[in-house]
Amino acid sequence: MSQSLQSISDALLTAAKKAGADNADAISVAGTSVSIDVRDGNLEQAERAEGTDVGLRVFVGQRQAIVSSSDTKPDTISQMAERAVAMAKLAPEDPYIGLADPEQLAKDWDVEALELSDPTEEPEPKQLQETAIEAENAAREIKGVEQVQSASAAYGATEIHIAATNGFSAGYRRTDNALSCVAIAGTGTGMERDYDGDFRVYRSDMRSAAEIGKLAGERCIERLGATRPKTGTYPVLFDERISSGLIGHLLAAINGTNIARGSSWLKDAMGKQVLPSGLTVTENPLRPRVTGSRPFDAEGLPRKIRNIVEDGVLQSWTLDLATARKLGLESTGSAGRGTSGPPSPSVSNIELTAGTHSRDDLIRDMGTGLWVTSMIGSTINPNTGDYSRGAAGFWVENGEVIGPVNECTIAGNLREMLGRIVPANDARAHLSRVVPSILIDGMALAGE
Repeated sequence: MSQSLQSISDALLTAAKKAGADNADAISVAGTSVSIDVRDGNLEQAERAEGTDVGLRVFVGQRQAIVSSSDTKPDTISQMAERAVAMAKLAPEDPYIGLADPEQLAKDWDVEALELSDPTEEPEPKQLQETAIEAENAAREIKGVEQVQSASAAYGATEIHIAATNGFSAGYRRTDNALSCVAIAGTGTGMERDYDGDFRVYRSDMRSAAEIGKLAGERCIERLGATRPKTGTYPVLFDERISSGLIGHLLAAINGTNIARGSSWLKDAMGKQVLPSGLTVTENPLRPRVTGSRPFDAEGLPRKIRNIVEDGVLQSWTLDLATARKLGLESTGSAGRGTSGPPSPSVSNIELTAGTHSRDDLIRDMGTGLWVTSMIGSTINPNTGDYSRGAAGFWVENGEVIGPVNECTIAGNLREMLGRIVPANDARAHLSRVVPSILIDGMALAGE
């Protein structure tokens, strides 16, 4: 890439003003990704991608338009700006759009402190292949594993620069390292599969390939011989691997876009109890070496630590500038954005208060019920919070795990479910969503 992202962003803004825009902002993204898939010890697929994408948003009065491109030649940038201004003149007026005021912009940040970018060199494809093969071999060594569906290793590096005519101009670089393994056991209708994987900013933080492959194989074997549980009402324990999805439903319900539209089952819940007393959901976008961390949001506002829920009581919506203006509130610095769309509210790193008991303690105390380790499908009513999902996992009787189950559905209402959650203390601290296993009593289960 001969041009810096800053110079590209500056060129986009200059072209927008020349074309007749009152104001504009631009985002430039340059990325490199490498992924390797192996099967039976051989390379099955290798992909590498490099590219630069840019997005330009222009304002003509209270009208806006957005254009994007992967071509950054000067002539293309001029054409983009002219096209965007022409589109904006035809767009409907929106009283809530607009850039941040200069005094709202982030002024002090420390990108280095966030450690978003691994300084080591990009791994060679051969190194990624060897890592994936090691994971595959470890899974195959587990007695009963028939095959490894996939073992994949990947690396990505992304540079981002955001600039606007209000004076904001800044960028950062981030890296991603990933390794996953999916194992299969059994045959015919008794076939089962499971997985394990890791995803980190720094390659040195990754768990070993042998550990990942071994755990994928062991999890797969544990699922053999699954039966359908009896229909009824039981306690359900959501394993730590999937429990963040429950909190994810809460986060979606408090997204400013849904609140402004009035299409949320929590639209009237501000200042009300949404989780049991003693539980807090904290957003911290400034955690080092965590994939969701960012030094500023997509509108140039500072990122801050905030309690979304405190002592069980909902404290805040998740807002960007436009949704905040619609609701007569202040932005929470939560704007996210790609190159082809406007900013929208999004949540970064979150953490739910840990419980005082282990997952095994909750299994022992739940009596008879379902421990869910994987889910399929989803039926969530965004207006009522009615919840229904396919599930598989393990059946528990008298506090003991007696065997695997599958082909069942669990259902309830999210407002009621979240109001009686009991968290364990097994959350993995390095994840972007630090949520432990969660027990919910009295859920409907449809089995045989």
